[in-house]
Amino acid sequence: MTLSTPPASERARRYAADGVLRVDRLLDGSETDAIRAAFMEQVERDREVLGADDGLPDDDVLARFPRFMQPHRRPDLPAGALARRLMSDARVLDVVTTLIGPAYGAQSMFYFKPPSARGQAFHQDNYFLRAHPETCLAVWIAIDDCDAENGALAVVPGSHTKEVVCPEAADADESFTRGLVRPPEGTEPVQTVMRAGDALFFHGSTVHGSPPNTSASRFRRSLIFHYVPRSSVEVSRWYLPLVAPDGTEVTIAEAAGGGPCGDGWAGEAH
Repeated sequence: MTLSTPPASERARRYAADGVLRVDRLLDGSETDAIRAAFMEQVERDREVLGADDGLPDDDVLARFPRFMQPHRRPDLPAGALARRLMSDARVLDVVTTLIGPAYGAQSMFYFKPPSARGQAFHQDNYFLRAHPETCLAVWIAIDDCDAENGALAVVPGSHTKEVVCPEAADADESFTRGLVRPPEGTEPVQTVMRAGDALFFHGSTVHGSPPNTSASRFRRSLIFHYVPRSSVEVSRWYLPLVAPDGTEVTIAEAAGGGPCGDGWAGEAH
């Protein structure tokens, strides 16, 4: 199976069937160039202000290029201002609304994934967000051309019909995050090949992950957003306040449990 971009009229049906929707060229080249430049400037100038994954050993490349969590909460920084604007961009929200109805922004993330970086074991996002009674929706935007060699995302179509499950331990040599959810019986992972500006929209129960970056020189940078339906009554406290399309902040009840999307090993196992 390969993932292709369906006509706009087919997007909701494809998402309902597969739990994942591909939209090519959501952003153009000038936009991905600007995003790449802003986040690289930020990580080189001060990676701690937005960075997660504290405690990694100095010889781990992700200590130099940690994930940035919730950059949209720092609109005083150029990278944060870009994340804040794109979280409410009509091109993104139009697809989100088609798939889950009116929604609030819950999270922004930026992954650098330089050469030699570990991948991320298969997981389900709503294990962390705990959106209820519905689920979250991820928007994963490629900022570099990516494939299996430099660690492009792999998704498991149809896995969204299964419940969110408790992860088992991942392989610390392969994954920088701790949890592993195996693809459900009868489903198969699909390895994506994407161009900068292409996007994947996927359900909070869809199993997904990525292999290590084994390329010699290619980063695999990505900008990621999570949304929850406006009908959500609770979400993990890590995602509050939510962001309405007009930029105002919204608070709902805190769900029990959850946490930052993708718990890292930090210094524990690698």
